[in-house]
Order: sequence, then C-alpha cells, then structure tokens
Amino acid sequence: MIAMVTGASSGIGYETALMLAKNGYNLIITGRRMINLEKLKFEIKNNFKVKVEILCFDIRKRQETEAVFNSLPDTWKQIDLLINNAGLAAGLDFIFDGDIDNWEQMIDTNVKGLLYISRLIMPIMIGRLKGQIINISSIAGKETYPKGNIYCASKHAVESITKAMRTELLPYGIKVSSVAPGMVETEFSIVRLGDQEKAKEVYKGFEPLTAKNIAETIEFLITRPQNVNINEIVIMPTAQANSTTTFKRI
Repeated sequence: MIAMVTGASSGIGYETALMLAKNGYNLIITGRRMINLEKLKFEIKNNFKVKVEILCFDIRKRQETEAVFNSLPDTWKQIDLLINNAGLAAGLDFIFDGDIDNWEQMIDTNVKGLLYISRLIMPIMIGRLKGQIINISSIAGKETYPKGNIYCASKHAVESITKAMRTELLPYGIKVSSVAPGMVETEFSIVRLGDQEKAKEVYKGFEPLTAKNIAETIEFLITRPQNVNINEIVIMPTAQANSTTTFKRI
C-alpha cells in the first residue's frame, strides 16, 4: 500500500507519516523543507520496514506540483491513500486591515494546493476503483471567528470540496473524509503570528491537542472496514468548546 502525505515536514503531517509507516504503508512525503523531510525519512527507515519517497516542492505552484508528481515512477503513482494536510494560517487581522499577500498564501495553499494534488491522484484511484482521501480541515471550516476571516473561508472551502469529492467519487468506491481539529499545538501559531513567544501564549493555561492526537484520529479512519466511511470528524481539546470558547486556568 502507498500513502501520500502533504505537508509532512512538521506537525500533523509528520506524525501522520510515522503512524502510516507503523501500519505498513510505503510513503510519499511532501513539503518545502528538505532537511525536515530527510529527517522524517531517516526516522521511518530506522523504525519501520517500509519504503519512503521524498517530494520537495511548493504545492501552491501548479506546474511545479504536476512536474514533481509526474517524475514519480509509475509504481509509486498507484496511491491508495492521500492525506491532504498541507495548509497554514497567515496573519490575524480584520478584513479591512488584511494583508493581501497573506490572503493569497492561505488560498493558494489551503484550497488550490489541495486541488492541484488531488486532481493528479483522483483519476488514478478512479482507474483502480479504490482509494481513500482524507482532507485536514479545521474548526475554522465549521465556524467563522473575528480576524480569522480568510483562513476560515479557505477551510470552509476544504469542507465543501470534501463533500463534493465524497459525492462525485461515490461510484468508484473511493472513501473521502475530513478531519476538523480545534487547537493543536504545532507550528501553526508560530507561522500565523510570526513570533514564537506569542505563539506560546495561545496554548497557555490548558492542554491543547497534539499532532499525535490527530494522527491517531486518522488511524481510526483508515482502519474502518471497507463498508464504512466516516464522512467527517470534529476533534477538540477537552478545554475547548468552539472556535472562540476555551477554558484556561491561568
């Protein structure tokens, strides 16, 4: 079995790749940071008897994405499982103060990047009449909160795309799911805020989810019987009720 994990250089993608290796998947790990991908490959090869292929590219760039994918040997293109994890939040501003470069970065990564890679892989799954796609969404895809506007919009798009995939791939026996986490302590807030100390404050006073928690949730999805598809999972820290309500003991 072959799985592709996008955004595997850190956080949820990194832990998901380790979980899939434990489950016997040969892996295509993708991201923009080669040193992180090489570290992940080394860790997998030292602990699991699976094969690992690295694809280092910017998923926002369609031609680059297509060229890198098409460079794979045909045997590696027979992907059984696609984890669309690559995504980010950039900035925290009201729309009227928004940084348009941040908007484009989020839309290009979270929406267009997901579509670019899925468009390459879905026809292969259709031809084989099997496969599974898991899109990593967010509670931001279920709700909209102040200063989260464009990030929320991008994740709402992921939710809509997931439903479209589920409906349109139904005749081909392909499973499609979304996982929508609440607050997960990864590099997410560091990237969003551009400040490591500010990012620490986001998770202060409560126990957030971890990347491993999300990987374990994905493991549940991929180990269901063939007749079972979990359409969506919303997973939150115990201390978080929704996108704006978190109980912190500070």
